[in-house]
Amino acid sequence: MRNDHLRRAGIGCALLAAVLTALVVAGWRPLLSYDDQVARDLHGHAVAHPGVTHTMRILSDWVWDPWTMRALAAVACVTLWWRGDRERAVRVALATLVATVVQQGVKGLVGRGRPVWPDPVDSAHFSAYPSGHAMTAAVVAGLLLWLLPRAAPARWAGTAWAVAVVSVIGVGFTRLYLGVHWMTDVVAGWLLGVAVVALATSVSVRRPGSGRAGP
Repeated sequence: MRNDHLRRAGIGCALLAAVLTALVVAGWRPLLSYDDQVARDLHGHAVAHPGVTHTMRILSDWVWDPWTMRALAAVACVTLWWRGDRERAVRVALATLVATVVQQGVKGLVGRGRPVWPDPVDSAHFSAYPSGHAMTAAVVAGLLLWLLPRAAPARWAGTAWAVAVVSVIGVGFTRLYLGVHWMTDVVAGWLLGVAVVALATSVSVRRPGSGRAGP
């Protein structure tokens, strides 16, 4: 039953991402106007507050950078493999890889340009849509939450969820604040990230001799 709910959530997020992508590609004016307004407001604040901007760059480029997130996923994979939990190790590795492929593929297909400023506070390369930072954070945070032991104390679980939520929302905000993404880039990254996690963790695997599907 839990796996069914996860699959539905994953499919739902994927469909929402598809609709959002279609609107962006079609250049739906209300959506693009909203993107532009959010970008201008945040960029104005970033230019006027260099101290805050510097902090955002540290968080975006080091703490929540996609390679930092992938490194965490790699540590989780190695730990699971070493403990003999190879099925979950493979799931984490495949989900992280699939997320990267999907992210780069959609970027290439949509080919959306990034915001352009006369006074930029940061820079980024390749296409904007979807946000790789937002998608990678959502995927890795979701996978790490999935790996939490069911018997973990409520305080630990609550802390883990809080850190995951702050990280996923936080990295999306830093990309907007630094003026290198549109709002819809970030939302699409979140939706696709959740879809990858939900679908990857809901796949049932029948273990030899178990007589039932797992996990």
